[in-house]
Order: sequence, then structure tokens, then C-alpha cells
Amino acid sequence: MSQHSNVRLWCLTALTMSAFAANSLLCREALASGSIDAASFTLVRMVSGAVVLATLVLWQSGNKPLPGNWRSALALLGYAAAFSFAYQSLSAATGALLLFGAVQGSMIAYGFWAGERLRPLQVFGVVLAMVGLGWFLLPGVAAPDPLGAVLMLLAGCCWGVYSLLGRGVASPLAATAGNFVRAVPLALLLYVLLVLSGMAGGVEPGFTLSGIGVLYGMTSGALASGLGYALWYWVLPKLEATTAATVQLSVPIIAAFGGWLLLGEAMSLRLVISACAVLGGIAMVVMLRR
Repeated sequence: MSQHSNVRLWCLTALTMSAFAANSLLCREALASGSIDAASFTLVRMVSGAVVLATLVLWQSGNKPLPGNWRSALALLGYAAAFSFAYQSLSAATGALLLFGAVQGSMIAYGFWAGERLRPLQVFGVVLAMVGLGWFLLPGVAAPDPLGAVLMLLAGCCWGVYSLLGRGVASPLAATAGNFVRAVPLALLLYVLLVLSGMAGGVEPGFTLSGIGVLYGMTSGALASGLGYALWYWVLPKLEATTAATVQLSVPIIAAFGGWLLLGEAMSLRLVISACAVLGGIAMVVMLRR
């Protein structure tokens, strides 16, 4: 690979990681500002993401049926819905750290259950990450909201399941597009049920929908999710497996600095230390994987 191509690859990879982190920033700002409720944000994000991804895939491959399956679509919706409701009470940095830790933790746990054995340093990495995450969740002044933390951990587990269900598919981008399209009616059903129950905004009754809120949701779905996944599946085959896994460690860091710079969120010492432990532990597991 030429130096020019290598620079372009890393620029696109950095742009992709920034897009993934932008999901946290957009969702947190949309909900914290009160411009949209969590259920509406989820629906708008899924619809706009499905439109962009389906358009890209159909433009590339013609009118072939979109692959994917309903199990993956359900896992995708579980991630998106829990993600949105969690950000009602979590900062962008906190949510991104919990999400990433849960995603990687669920996939490492599955690998171990499936017969993958860890080296001693990998075991140390797992323990380090668990201790860091556990310490971060301990009750205290700097601890995240318990319900928000549980929802974000659930979102991460759903994304881990989604990733595992999608391993080995012939066209990851087409499968993602098909899963987004299948998730739209499920998201609409969830939206109707939550609105009818008066819980569109979460545990407190509430329904808010404004132009700027819809714009936040569309940006998250169409750009940060739709085009973000398209970019990721373009750069992924060009990266080594270990590099592709470790580069994702930057997403919580980008979200943390983005929340600090753009949303005025504070970064506590507890968050910084926990992030170092969690991300460092996961990096040890990933980089030493056979």
C-alpha cells in the first residue's frame, strides 16, 4: 500500500470512529436539551439509518432483496432503544464507556464459552477491565445513574449479540441495511406502545418532538450510523484484525473529549481512571488474541 493510500485509509478510519462517537454526542444533546423524547429519537434514528443504508446497497447491487434476519433486527432495536433511554441520565463519556465495555465484554465471554482460551496476560486484562468498570459503578457522588447504567450495559450486550449474529455474512453492509429495514416496523411498534403508555420519554411520562430534535435523530441515523457503517465496512477489509479491534478503543475517548468540548460535560477523575482500566484491559485481550 502506498503512503498516500495509507494516509487516506487512516483518515477514513478516524472519520469512522468519530462518526460512531457522534452517536453518543447527538443522542445526549438531543435528550438533555428536551428537544425530543427517547422513543421518538430511536424511531427517527432507525428510519433515517434504514433509508440511507438501503439506498446505498440498492444503488450498488440493484434491486436484489436485502439480506439480514429478524433476530439481528431485534438485537439492533434492543441496542438502539436502550441506548436512547440510557442517555436521558448519562453523560456522553459515561455512556460510551459503559456501552463499549459491555460490547467487548459480551463478545469476550462468548468466545470463552465457545472454547477460546485466554493467555495469562489476557486474563489479567479481563480482570483489570472488570475491576475498572465495577469501581466506576460503585455508589458514590461520581457514580452514574443506576437505571441509565443498566440500560447502557443492556444496549452494549444487544450490540454484542448483533455482532455475533452477523459474523461470517457475505456482505456486512447489505446485511446491516436489511436489518435496519426490518427494525423499522419493530421500532414503530415499540414507539406506539410507549406513547400509548405515556412513557415515550422514559420512566417519567413525556412526549416531546421538535424540528431540532428530529434533526438530531436524522443526523444520528443517516450520517453517524448509516454512512458511519458504510465507511467502516469499506475500511475494515483493509485493516488487520487486531488493528481493527484496537482502533475501536478510541470511540469512548473521542466521545469523552467531544462531550467536554461540545456539551460542556465534566470529566471526573473516577471516569478517567476507570476508562484507562477498562480500555487498557480490553486492549490487552484484543492485542494478544491468536
